[in-house]
Amino acid sequence: MNLRAIIFITFWCLPSCIHMARVFVYGTLKKGQPNYHRMFESANGKAEFLASACTIEKYPLVIAGHYNIPFLLNVPGQGHRVQGEIYKVDDKMLEFLDDFEEVPTLYQRARVRLEVKEWVGETEGEERPAAGSFTEAFLYNTTTYQPDWPTLRRYESYDSRGDHGLQYVARQERD
Repeated sequence: MNLRAIIFITFWCLPSCIHMARVFVYGTLKKGQPNYHRMFESANGKAEFLASACTIEKYPLVIAGHYNIPFLLNVPGQGHRVQGEIYKVDDKMLEFLDDFEEVPTLYQRARVRLEVKEWVGETEGEERPAAGSFTEAFLYNTTTYQPDWPTLRRYESYDSRGDHGLQYVARQERD
């Protein structure tokens, strides 16, 4: 390969070669929720909404702790098929989300299979997934929870203003 080809690849191809991962969010990072803005702060990286979806496996989604945080417990087969959103994120956003979710102490990032409800995002080099089709994405769940959390009320979908009456406390408002 000659020097001209290397320069072309380095300066013209790298932006399109950036790795993008899919992340499934089910809590405060969803549209209309308290931390949704973090998905689109350019300092955090890039995120693009792809689809609404739900987990294929059932999981307990609970609201717990002093700050009423939604937690998806890593207890497959219990709870509900959890509703959420799939985003395509770059490595910088994935790193931000890992930090935001306090991986690995509070949450762990794991792959999960999802059923697509409605796909609206762009797909590169592949057909747009149809409603009812399956895909995979990362999600943040926890194996480090209090013993009583599996007995808490379980939700199919999280809304910080839901009828549960458990007001989410934003980070900037915590003592």
